[in-house]
This record gives sequence, structure tokens and C-alpha cells, in this order.
Amino acid sequence: MSKPLRIGIIAGEASGDILGAGLIKSLRARYPDAIIEGIGGPLMIEQGFTSHFPMERLSVMGLVEVLGRIRELIGIHRKMYRHFKENPPDVFIGIDAPDFTLRMEKKLKLLGIPTAHYVSPSVWAWRKKRIFKIKESTDLMLTLLPFESKFYQQHQMKECFVGHPLADDIEMNPDRNEACQALGLDVNRPVVGILPGSRGGEIKYIGATLLRAADQIKAVIPEVQLVLPAANELRRTQIEAIQTMSGIGKDIHIVDGQSRTVMAASDVIALASGTATLEAALHKRPIVVVYKMASLTFSIAKRIVKIDYVSLPNLLANKALVPELIQDDATPENISAEVLDRLQHPEKYKSVVDEFYGIHTLLQQGGNEKAATAVLALIGK
Repeated sequence: MSKPLRIGIIAGEASGDILGAGLIKSLRARYPDAIIEGIGGPLMIEQGFTSHFPMERLSVMGLVEVLGRIRELIGIHRKMYRHFKENPPDVFIGIDAPDFTLRMEKKLKLLGIPTAHYVSPSVWAWRKKRIFKIKESTDLMLTLLPFESKFYQQHQMKECFVGHPLADDIEMNPDRNEACQALGLDVNRPVVGILPGSRGGEIKYIGATLLRAADQIKAVIPEVQLVLPAANELRRTQIEAIQTMSGIGKDIHIVDGQSRTVMAASDVIALASGTATLEAALHKRPIVVVYKMASLTFSIAKRIVKIDYVSLPNLLANKALVPELIQDDATPENISAEVLDRLQHPEKYKSVVDEFYGIHTLLQQGGNEKAATAVLALIGK
């Protein structure tokens, strides 16, 4: 009797959990008895994944912030490497979190274990020489965006453009009325989605700013419905603490999870930069992108990042489709002004929404299936 297929996966944050869950589902459809383990989130665990550490422990943002957790991260890395060395997988897949996963890939590759990396690091934007480390560490790069594939082809590295699974999961025309009803909202009143991010550091730096912006929007349009999906219980507690201590954002309706339902219900979305910006674009809603980080982290990043845009919709379009309010520009006044303009003059942003349809079509590639096929091909399955 042949041994079951063993697959190692480490995902570092909420967006990686989504990708990992879709990949696992496609792998299990072909190999139902596969042993799939490592570090992942609740969506991956729902697909029969065994997580040896809470994924939350890897979700650290910023160069400075990592330093405070470096000991713990090194400890987790050592334990997982030891586990995979003693229980070698047929293939290992690192999903995003490149500082953590690429190190693991390199060490496992030296043991003769085939490795794949899902979600390209922003090597095309900064520290381009990392391509040599990536080639040393991984046998296959699974890319979500077409311009990433071109970069790896130029450097003669094996890659597969799989598109973005979010484009497969999200309907081309999400039903706003249905989403409003699911959340108990009045379909005849405007809705603004407030998404401060899934990581503690994101809430720390932009949570209060977004809550103050929400208050300013409410002051101008009293009938507006403000909805904030908390990524998990920890984030809800963090947001509620800001409300209690500062007395701001009292009119915001906090829901547990349901970020996609909130996006579908919204007329305008104000959100943290990250994968959620693409998700919002795929819902065809006007977006205002916000981001802040530690001052030292920002000053370092400003010197080394060589791109014109930070949000995925703008990067894919290669133009400023959506406003990006970063660091000092991320004020409650600027955020509320951008949101209010989109609420009060939706006709001005119809062309932007039309561009979002083009992005959706471009990324709709059957990502989960393509990723599973490429990973299995890597090990001759």
C-alpha cells in the first residue's frame, strides 16, 4: 500500500490563509488522504489542515516591529524546520510571508525536498537582488499578477501565473441588496465600509484615524451606515478599546468577519493597503486606500521602495485609479473628503469601476486549480 502524499505549507497572514485554503481544497479533490500540515489559519484548518502554531504569531508588519518578536519567530522557525526534517513532506509550499517562508524553503531544498512559493515577494519593487536568493530557495514561483511572471521569465526562473483565486471566488456583479439584508442594513441608505486591516499593527497605526474619519463622514451625511468587519476576536477587542478610550467611532457597526459581505453592501470602501484593496476592486466599489506605519519603518521603506503605487488596483492598471493616503497624508480630514466625494458624486467614478471589471477578467484564471496542478507537476504527480 502506497504512503499518503505529504504536503507542508506555511502561510503567514489572513490573505495567505485564503490562498492556502483554496489550494488545499483543490489538492484534496485529487488526493483525499493527503497529510497537509504546517502553519495556517482557520480557513485552511477547515479544509483538514493541521496547524502546529497559530498563524497570528507570524503576522507581523514593518521592519521595526519584527525586532520585538524576533526571538519568538526564530523559535517557531526552528521547531517547524525540525518537524519537517523528521517528517519530510513530498513538497513544501511557502505562502507569502517571504522573510519566514523563503528561509524555510531554502533549508528544506537543501534536504532534497521540492519547494514552491505562492505569492511573489515585491522583488520587482525593491531589493531586486533578492531574485538570486529566491532562485536558491524555491523550485517554482506561483505568481498572482501578470507583470510578476514577466519578471521571473526575464531571470530564467520557473514560474506559473495562476491568476488570483479571489477573482474566481467573487462574482462579477456582487448583489448589494442581498449583502445589505444579510447585515441588517437599510438598502436605501448609503453604506461605507471601514476595513482597518487584519493585523494588530495595522489597527494600531490607522484604526483611530479611520474611526475619526468615519465620525466626520457621519457629521456630513447623518443617514450613512458605517460598517467595520473585525477580522477576528482580537481585532474586535482592539477596535472596541479605541472606541472606549477615545470616544470615537461610536456610530460604527462592528461585525465579526464577513468582510466580503461588507464590501458588497458598501457604496464606498475606506481600507488599509494590502490584498483587501484588490478584493474591494473585484467588488466594483469605489475605494480609498489608507496606510500608516512606524515612522522609522516608513523612512527606511521610502528610501528602498522604487514603485509609483502601493495598492494592487493601481499597480495592475499602472495608473492612479484609487487614491492612496499614506503616512502623513492619511488624516481623518483627507480620508473623509475622498469618501464623501465618492458618495456624493458617484458618476465621477464610473470609469474607475469599469476598469475594475477589466482587472477582474484579467485575474480570473482558475487560480486554485492552476496552483494545485503546478505544485503536483513539480513532484511528478
